[in-house]
Amino acid sequence: MKDTIRQLIQQALTQLVADGVLPDGLTPAIQVENARDKTHGDFASNIAMMLAKPAGMKPRDLAEKLIAALPASADISKVEIAGPGFLNFFQNTAALAQRLDAALADAQLGVRKAGPAEKVVIDMSAPNLAKEMHVGHLRSTIIGDSVARVLEFLGDDVIRQNHVGDWGTQFGMLLAYLEENPITSDELSDLENFYRAAKKRFDESEAFATRARGLVVKLQAGDPECMALWTRFKDISLSHCQKTYELLNVKLTMADVMGESAYNADLANVVADLKAKGLLVEDQGAQCVFLDEFKNSEGEPLPVIVQKADGGYLYATTDLAAVRYRSNTLHADRALYFVDQRQALHFNQVFEVARRAGFVGHPMKMEHMGFGTMNGADGRPFKTRDGGTVKLIDLLSEAKDRAYALVKEKNPSLGEDELRHIGEVVGIGAVKYADLSKHRTSDYSFNFELMLNFEGNTAPYLLYAYTRVAGVFRKLGKGFDEVDGAIVLQAAHEQDLAARLAQFGEILNNVADKGTPHVLCSYLYDLAGLFSSFYENCPILSADTAEQQQSRLRLAALTGRTLKQGLELLGLETLERM
Repeated sequence: MKDTIRQLIQQALTQLVADGVLPDGLTPAIQVENARDKTHGDFASNIAMMLAKPAGMKPRDLAEKLIAALPASADISKVEIAGPGFLNFFQNTAALAQRLDAALADAQLGVRKAGPAEKVVIDMSAPNLAKEMHVGHLRSTIIGDSVARVLEFLGDDVIRQNHVGDWGTQFGMLLAYLEENPITSDELSDLENFYRAAKKRFDESEAFATRARGLVVKLQAGDPECMALWTRFKDISLSHCQKTYELLNVKLTMADVMGESAYNADLANVVADLKAKGLLVEDQGAQCVFLDEFKNSEGEPLPVIVQKADGGYLYATTDLAAVRYRSNTLHADRALYFVDQRQALHFNQVFEVARRAGFVGHPMKMEHMGFGTMNGADGRPFKTRDGGTVKLIDLLSEAKDRAYALVKEKNPSLGEDELRHIGEVVGIGAVKYADLSKHRTSDYSFNFELMLNFEGNTAPYLLYAYTRVAGVFRKLGKGFDEVDGAIVLQAAHEQDLAARLAQFGEILNNVADKGTPHVLCSYLYDLAGLFSSFYENCPILSADTAEQQQSRLRLAALTGRTLKQGLELLGLETLERM
């Protein structure tokens, strides 16, 4: 509805410019907010106050002219002026009810993308295959997954790219150790210990270190035996990652892996093409690109190093090759990078170098979707008690165990299998939701007690809210799609719930545009609260008339479907009871 009102206001502004009331060339950001007091309208805009000065008019006088120029809309019953010049819009409840009836009959819940469908590359997760996934990989993995799900739901063609670290000098050390210790996938259950053991051998034995360096050279030259050993290690490492992805309910598969090694053959070409474009400068033997817009504290341009003095390549080189591949081979319209906020400068530099070099042959928007860190109770990056890195799989296992104990305490009569299933859904959902509900760019403190609470903006609260809706239909022996009649909005709680349900599409388009799942989390939390108020104040099964019962059942059904769909877009499973 906000988008509809913005369009109406824009049409009115265009008319006022044509009439000479407003000067040409104004491009205001049209703000439309939910009205705080519903007795004075459902939505409000301050556009008249924003443009009063350029119009040379009093805000209320301009507001009157705007109302006169507003096109008629079946979705709006009336518009009034309030206070110093606010425009208050009253929603047409009959038209709103019709929209919700149509949404209930639609597989997409009436949701459509605001613009044309696009091909979108999502760069996400990207663990280092030399080690197991740790808590630092959680945010990239689940935020990227949620945004990818939303984009797909809206109709975009999404290509997931797991840019794993599977190349580099450390692999010589690992391969040399694997060569000495030919073990099976099952035996290599702890990558961290394997890495530490290999590092210990590298530091203690000069002969081992020499062999490891030689394996790096052979690996980079494509030696068949070395490549076979490297492929085996990579497959074992990726199988560890895949188990974590499956536990997280993340849509990443082996087919989505496009690691650093995939671009190895193009790195020399990247350097050569940058040189041909006249962008390279040699600095202390290294090949660099200097851009005037990126400077240090002394005002000197910062280098983008693409080749070290010893001939080695860096992250920037690989990322430039990836940009070229995503634009010219995948023909992406957007490339979204879900990488730590601390890498902002790196990506800004890479994106600008790629543009200058002409690597983005197919028009492609490159967007760094940076995020903050997950911290412990002390506000510092999350660590084990002894200061080590927390394995992601261990954190998720603890979440499952804690949730199982909590659910068993509340429902001791449930069978063991069901308790374990509920514990997994609640535990994994709690960890994910606690992260996704925070603004992407914010740091946050990890706290099991808060995230497993059944009150507040948590996964357990929302999962329970869904089971509450499902319970109504379970009593009737019906599904959400088995309710006839039509929605009629009379009571205030019905209208409040209906108005929020109608905003689902706008919320999803916002998430897709800005890569911010917390907006969807806030919406679902708000929706659950509005349903609770509706449920308590508007009897469903004991409604006054059959028509009223059908109307309220349809509102409940749409709420249930919206909650379920919203949670699925966040990557959370739902439960019918808990």
